Amino acid sequence: MATFELGPGARPLVRTVPSQASADGAGVKIQRVAGFQSPDFSPFLMLDEIRSDNADDYIAGFPPHPHRGIETLTYMLSGEFEHRDHLGNRGAVSSGGAQWMRAGRGIIHSEMPAQPEDGSGAAMHGFQLWINMAAADKMAAPTWRDIQAGEVPEHALDDRGSLIRLVTGHWQLGESTESGPLTEAAAEAAVADIRLAADAEARLPVPAAHSVLVFVYRGALLTERGQTGRGNLLLYGAGESLQLRAGEQGAGVLCLHGRPLNEPVVHYGPFVMNSHAEIEQALRDYNNGTLAG
Repeated sequence: MATFELGPGARPLVRTVPSQASADGAGVKIQRVAGFQSPDFSPFLMLDEIRSDNADDYIAGFPPHPHRGIETLTYMLSGEFEHRDHLGNRGAVSSGGAQWMRAGRGIIHSEMPAQPEDGSGAAMHGFQLWINMAAADKMAAPTWRDIQAGEVPEHALDDRGSLIRLVTGHWQLGESTESGPLTEAAAEAAVADIRLAADAEARLPVPAAHSVLVFVYRGALLTERGQTGRGNLLLYGAGESLQLRAGEQGAGVLCLHGRPLNEPVVHYGPFVMNSHAEIEQALRDYNNGTLAG
């Protein structure tokens, strides 16, 4: 197996967190990595992966449910999801597209997968990230946005087919700063889909003050601690850049960076606030019909 050595200023791998089998919504099977109480995750809170060729695993979807205090980002590699909310927003994204939702003070929405027209199973592979909002912004007005696949810029990383798709935020590529179609996500959150050819290596400058996380969804990455395969989230330490190297089968990863919020996190179901009193208020507001008023 090839060896891996960090270059000067590259961020070291601090720990690896395997995703866990779970279910959510109306029984949708997912793989989840949660970090609500982990400062090194901030501003990210959770990553869910939906990956199945069997429609029975996901077709029941996520019927109407509330949120307060977070943003969500859904990114699809294959399959299609439709969003509807109490504000009247409605839209669907499919392979290569994304949806961003700022729950703010409160939103009630549903996320439902498309039903295959012939009734057969269909490949579904996608992710949802929960991004924390700063305390000062948690009661902001809710909003939502579709990002279709054609809006997501792609940049070659080498001449072997390696590429980066910029979904959100700002990224330093060579001598220039490039941006995804969404730059208003909370805490300067940036998300990119990076696909590396076999044994390919990429080095990306990242803001020194930001947290950096990488989720492996295909193939494997080589690290200074050994090889890490699909279904693992990697958390990195301090440094000026992120150095990635694919294994012999190549790799597909979601790369995340964002500004840590360094604020208390209290989580209960679909609500993420800064105190138990705020959670109790969210529950009262939902039960009396004023959460999304």
